[in-house]
Amino acid sequence: MPSATFLLLCACQPIGPEHLQNDQLAYSRALGEVQKREMLLNIVRLRYGEPPAFLDTTQVIAGYNFSRSVSGGYYGYPASAVSNYLFGTGTLSQAENPTITYQPLTGEQYAENVVRPISPTAIMPLSLGGMAIDTLLRLTAQSIDGLSNVRGVGPFGGGSVRFYLLLHDLRQLQLAGAMTVRISTDDPAASGKGGKSGASSATGQGNGNAGSGNGGGGSGNTSGEHIYLVLTTTADSNLQAIQGEVRRLLHLEPNTAEAEIVYGPYPKKQGQIAILTRSMLAMLTQLSYEMEVPEKDVRSGRTLPTIGQVGIESRPEVAIHSGRNEPGESYVSVFYKKCWYWISDTDFRSKEAFTMVQVLSTLAATSHGGGAVVTIPAG
Repeated sequence: MPSATFLLLCACQPIGPEHLQNDQLAYSRALGEVQKREMLLNIVRLRYGEPPAFLDTTQVIAGYNFSRSVSGGYYGYPASAVSNYLFGTGTLSQAENPTITYQPLTGEQYAENVVRPISPTAIMPLSLGGMAIDTLLRLTAQSIDGLSNVRGVGPFGGGSVRFYLLLHDLRQLQLAGAMTVRISTDDPAASGKGGKSGASSATGQGNGNAGSGNGGGGSGNTSGEHIYLVLTTTADSNLQAIQGEVRRLLHLEPNTAEAEIVYGPYPKKQGQIAILTRSMLAMLTQLSYEMEVPEKDVRSGRTLPTIGQVGIESRPEVAIHSGRNEPGESYVSVFYKKCWYWISDTDFRSKEAFTMVQVLSTLAATSHGGGAVVTIPAG
């Protein structure tokens, strides 16, 4: 009986905390890998003329059943000592019953999360978290103050050289701490900030602010927020020269210390910086025409040629490779119509840009369905 009692006590230990230590991380890793593959697959599908499809994992409920039973006894016969014996029986069973619910992105949710441009007020603060501002704007901006990013399809994607020179200068200032982004909920007309230092003001109303006016984009915009590009004071003459070039490219006056960033192709008044942002659909489409595809697919007419020159560089922000054989080591890979597509695990720049795309997709998801109602038994 002592052994049976010990077994019973051990079986009564709680199982929830032990499973939590492993299951939460395991489900999180699995969900992250699925989201990466879904994003890459949608890029590939767009390249071949198919619409992107998104399936939200709305709920993950892990249920456990654990049962145990222990019994034992002692039989003794005084007349015959050899018949005395102990006996015991025990059963133990455990089962996991995960409930995972999915919901396709359709209708108004699809329009809000995929088709509508992402607001600059949602994009620019990402640079404060350490994301490279040149990569960020190259992915999300179609134009900045009339300077055009690469666009379209075919062997040449176009784009203004000055657009990429501006991004290069902004990145140099970001690395040196000579540029930052400021977020404010104050009315710029009342505060007198946003244009020339202390001199010119921007209203942030009407067509200027993303998400307001005539369809000013703005998925992910927070009402009442204004965002400013700030050129911080520096004693370094090289950085001062770069700041001067940034002001020139952005059509700002020489003494401008900060300027409000607004949505649109052109600023509505002096002292503003207009950014025409892309939607997630436009962003993924552009990445799709920069990826590598089998040459025979281009010759057969299944897809169009890859954009050759991307800006002032010869490579895309996210380098996606293709091949018949499954890659040995990859950051993410998918199989689509008898061909593998992947991002190399040794290409940190592509991995960083692809992570930005996923973060931007999360920011663009301003509305979610409630998902299915799941009843969990309490007994």
